Amino acid sequence: MEAIAESPTAKDWHALPATAAFEALGVGEGGLDEAEAARRLETHGANRMPPARKRRPIVRFLLQFHNTLIYVLLAAAAITAALQHWVDMAVILGVVVLNALIGFIQEGKAERALEAIRQLLLIQSAVRRGGRVMRVDAAELVPGDVVLLQAGDKVPADLRLFQARELQIDESLLTGESVPVAKATREAARDAVLGDRTSMGYSGTLVTRGQGAGVVVATGPASELGRINALLRAVPTLTTPLLRQMAAFGRWLTGAILAVTSATFAFGLLARDYSATEMFLAAVGLAVAAIPEGLPAIMTITLAVGVQRMAARRAIIRRLPAVETLGAVTTICSDKTGTLTRNEMTVQAVVTATAEYSVSGAGYDPHGDFQLGEERIGSDNHAELQELARAAVLCNDARLLQREAGWAVDGDPMEGALLTLGAKAGLEHDRALEQWPRTDVIPFDSEHRLMATLHHDHAGHGFVYVKGAPERLLGLCNHERAQGEDRPLRAQHWRDALERLAGDGQRMLAVAAKPMTGQTRELSFTELEGGLSLIGLVGLSDPPRQEAVDSVARCRAAGIRVKMITGDHTATALAIAGRLGIGDDARALSGHALDEMDDEALRAAVLDVDVFARASPEHKLRLVQALQSHGQVVAMTGDGVNDAPALRRADVGVAMGCKGTDVAREAAEMVLTDDNFASITAAVEEGRTVYDNLRKAILFILPTNGGEAMLLVTAILLGLPLPITPVQILWVNMITAVTLALALAFEPTERGIMERPPRDPAAALLSRHLVWRIVFVSLILVAGTFFLFERALADGADLAAARTIAVNTLIMFEVFYLFNSRYLAAPVLSPAGLLGNRWVLVAIAVLLAFQLAFTYAPPMQQLFDSRALAPGEWLQVVAVASSVLFLVEAEKWWLRTRSGRPGAAAEGR
Repeated sequence: MEAIAESPTAKDWHALPATAAFEALGVGEGGLDEAEAARRLETHGANRMPPARKRRPIVRFLLQFHNTLIYVLLAAAAITAALQHWVDMAVILGVVVLNALIGFIQEGKAERALEAIRQLLLIQSAVRRGGRVMRVDAAELVPGDVVLLQAGDKVPADLRLFQARELQIDESLLTGESVPVAKATREAARDAVLGDRTSMGYSGTLVTRGQGAGVVVATGPASELGRINALLRAVPTLTTPLLRQMAAFGRWLTGAILAVTSATFAFGLLARDYSATEMFLAAVGLAVAAIPEGLPAIMTITLAVGVQRMAARRAIIRRLPAVETLGAVTTICSDKTGTLTRNEMTVQAVVTATAEYSVSGAGYDPHGDFQLGEERIGSDNHAELQELARAAVLCNDARLLQREAGWAVDGDPMEGALLTLGAKAGLEHDRALEQWPRTDVIPFDSEHRLMATLHHDHAGHGFVYVKGAPERLLGLCNHERAQGEDRPLRAQHWRDALERLAGDGQRMLAVAAKPMTGQTRELSFTELEGGLSLIGLVGLSDPPRQEAVDSVARCRAAGIRVKMITGDHTATALAIAGRLGIGDDARALSGHALDEMDDEALRAAVLDVDVFARASPEHKLRLVQALQSHGQVVAMTGDGVNDAPALRRADVGVAMGCKGTDVAREAAEMVLTDDNFASITAAVEEGRTVYDNLRKAILFILPTNGGEAMLLVTAILLGLPLPITPVQILWVNMITAVTLALALAFEPTERGIMERPPRDPAAALLSRHLVWRIVFVSLILVAGTFFLFERALADGADLAAARTIAVNTLIMFEVFYLFNSRYLAAPVLSPAGLLGNRWVLVAIAVLLAFQLAFTYAPPMQQLFDSRALAPGEWLQVVAVASSVLFLVEAEKWWLRTRSGRPGAAAEGR
């Protein structure tokens, strides 16, 4: 036998007759012999995904230091080492190494996602080789192998099916469609999308029912799963808005420090006659003053606090910066099945010859009611409804199970929905079978598209119940059941009903009955070809989660656009979207339409359309990329393998923790432990809070650095002694960062945070208002500290004592300014503003303890050259430092008055 050659028709196996597939593969139904299988294995390779290229761990670790702000911090460590302050150097290096370790551990998400895909193929399969059935590792399968399938099997490779008996395969991990697909052996249309290729079985999908056989047409990287794997490998991991902003801030800060330090060094040397050594020490002090050593640690801790808060709200963050990115999300692209919907089929409508009923309840929970118009009714008083429910229960092979997590179905989801319908009508499956025992059955067959069961009551009367595709049963029925009697079938009545249900995006089943003699014990298809009476139609759908409806509304109020991307049919997608409140009109784009669009056309359409149906993995990826080309920050939710490339490409990938695949979870930044779309809204709220708190921390830290730098520059410009030494600067920076600034990481969510529009991800980290605030506060700190420093010298204090007053003045300025920083614009002079965060009070108490030790403990006096202060000096320090609280509150009031809005500057604009 010849090994299969590469063929341009390889992607169109679904459109070839099974005999043509065998011919192209050079094999018969008896399968390959062992020698040929070994030869093809050598030619095509193992049926597994190629391992990802990995950087060596040491290279990955060193790359964590490739960041401008990290370079600045390393320079600070070098400066402190030059000053022989080893403890300070160790603290700075510890911050740098901690951040590097976090990045090193979190990196590798792509490798784990690829490994999860490879694990899907680590199974054994029944194959026919040389006419003999055997079990082999799925990794050893080759094109041309004949694979046998039965319920419970995982499909080990892409197969062209040539046998199918009641075969149904769950393809939701590839297509997102919630209902298993009935398979057939006849070829599908050449342009059929993945979910409509009924002649194929795809690698990694699950056989839920029946038996079948297929010939392997693609393995490993050539399979549909391998194609998704290749997409995932090709998708780059995006950096987050915060990291981009911090990188830009680090570059700006580096340039500013170098410029100011160089200019000050030159001025002191040339204009003030300082010696080179003195100016070198002054420049070192200036550089140390300007570098916010504690900022990376504060950023990491603030994000970590956000992770803990989100975990409490059922959202697990796998990559730390994603916490902040959630706060910038402008668009959520959501899969439908299992994310916005329950992934549980539910009967929502029943149509009989005389009435149309709606059915309440969702999922497999058997609690619900029937309504006729606006009136709630009992099924006992409606004969056709009761008989249809009885037929739905008896012509059924599924079982309803009550578990701790809720109701579940063992068997076909649509049959589970029919059992739930029967339970709502008061019919229990086992008891119904005792009352009307089953005598024979014609299982569901994809060719005939129906299932029939023969029953006898205890009086010996026989009857058949049939359920199946409406168009199939309409062709077999010549009567309809009404008021307990049969009358001629009104075909147009039923077609109109089918059109209404289809317009609501519901899947439809028809139910029929036929009386049989008491002696009939076997069923055949010929007995179904005449005498059937149509009882009614059943409309089923996968209903939206109620919490998802509320969540979508909250997202829209927060200025976040929600788009639904699904593998389902267009009508179903539009109906579900309408019930969820997604989209402003009945517009949707199908996979076929997306295929016909080039990237430019898609970019033009993507902002206006919110519903995308019959979408493939490439479509989802293209849609995310098109949205990002408009500057959108995109969150992508999903649970299947087909979602993994788009999850990785999105700014925030959100996977389902309960029903999601390992591949999706590994590709995502966030995993929802309850598979609840509403948890995304909670996560966005926490993300916005985290970003607020980060800006508050930055707004708190930078005036300290700015004030210290201005103090040194002012002293050099005036030819005066430095009011504070480099080692004292390091003390102030680190002690305030690890106490006061850290308290801001625990700030609660500000009121109205979900009523703001999303922030512009391209905007600078520091707006003009925040830059002004930093300069304004820095000037207050400089003026007050310099005033007390000069006054101490004028009163006869030595330089060490005056510097101790200066350090304590800076510290107390920070204590009072911490209260201002709790709200960016809202007034803080209230009980909530002063006492609303207990961690602020704890941090102040800890800081004051440290500062008392700095001032009075002999070892600290020796280390920092500090001196004890008298009570009167402390009163002066507190009086001057408290001015910042009232001056900044006055500035806030002025900004609010100027804007005319009470909370105008709450966003820091």
